[in-house]
Amino acid sequence: MWKFLRKLVLNLVVLLIALGIWKREQLTRLMAVNSLFEAEKIVGNFSHMDTMFLTKGMGIGIGPISPLPTGQPMDMPDEITAWISDRAVTALVVLKDGQMVHEDYFLDTDADDLRISWSVAKSYLSALVGILLEDGTIASLEDPVTKYAPELVGSAYEGASLRNVLNMASGVEFDEDYLDFWSDINKMGRVLAMGGSLDAFAAGLDGQVNPPGEGWHYVSIDTHVIGMVVRGATGQSIPELLEQKVLIPMGMEAAPYYVTDGHGAAFVLGGLNVTTRDYARFGQMYLQGGAWNGQQIVPADWVAASTVPTAPTADGAIKYGYQWWIPADAPEGEYLARGVYGQYIYLNQDAGVVIAVNSADKLFREPGSFAQNLSAFRAIAGAL
Repeated sequence: MWKFLRKLVLNLVVLLIALGIWKREQLTRLMAVNSLFEAEKIVGNFSHMDTMFLTKGMGIGIGPISPLPTGQPMDMPDEITAWISDRAVTALVVLKDGQMVHEDYFLDTDADDLRISWSVAKSYLSALVGILLEDGTIASLEDPVTKYAPELVGSAYEGASLRNVLNMASGVEFDEDYLDFWSDINKMGRVLAMGGSLDAFAAGLDGQVNPPGEGWHYVSIDTHVIGMVVRGATGQSIPELLEQKVLIPMGMEAAPYYVTDGHGAAFVLGGLNVTTRDYARFGQMYLQGGAWNGQQIVPADWVAASTVPTAPTADGAIKYGYQWWIPADAPEGEYLARGVYGQYIYLNQDAGVVIAVNSADKLFREPGSFAQNLSAFRAIAGAL
């Protein structure tokens, strides 16, 4: 009996070692997911996602880098020092009337870092949708998502329109709690790490909290479905499309990349990695109605339509457009791209101000954190 048990244990050990070698990359990525937000690693991780995940690089063309002319350096309001510390800000770039009036980096990061966007990436995907609507590749916002992504037939997304998912109003049941290991968002992260298919993950969702369009429920998987629609409509990947239609025309300074799943699908809901100056360029392009370097990159009508409140959010709550946020008390022309852990592109049309911010804010969900960020942005805009 003991001889048999020893042999069984030995065989199990050999099997586990073999499995570890076979799945080494997947297990390494899984461990990276589980330690991504640890206090001693979070800052470095947010600037080096390509060391932990599958990625797809994008080109920026051979043309000149679009200039960010330097303006008169601004005097920062007193409250900004405390805000930078409280919110673990790692990068801050401020543009006024297209000129860079402030640039600074913190926590041992620098200007060359390609920084994870998290949900700021959603606003980039929104730009692609506007471009494809303008050229007729996508016929209408009222098209059902299953028209372009037939693998969603029979899922919770059947009956949802492109408008619904742009508004985060699909009605699909999805738990977005980043602090719950078993939440849907964290299950999705493990699928990503293990090289699984995010398309299959989305198609496997079958629960609804309400019919499409009848309530606002922020679920990042809606953005992945937008990506499925874009890929289905064009037959191209999101990195290819973004490169051709946005990055090259913009003359960015550093080639970005997307985190991808194991099937090459870009993690469009949060996997874009860009320098902070290039985030600011994107914001300035939107502030200019989608125009940049003498080209209309994103249709002006789409810029206007996507950055005003259209989602069925609750009265008094922060408002939402087509993958852009609008503060509840926003004056016309104030809106944001917003990502977890403190990633922002803030735009204030009247002030002519764009603020690009990256952070590693582990307390981003504490009460008052968004209010403090918004107050800081408005203080900076008001000082210019």
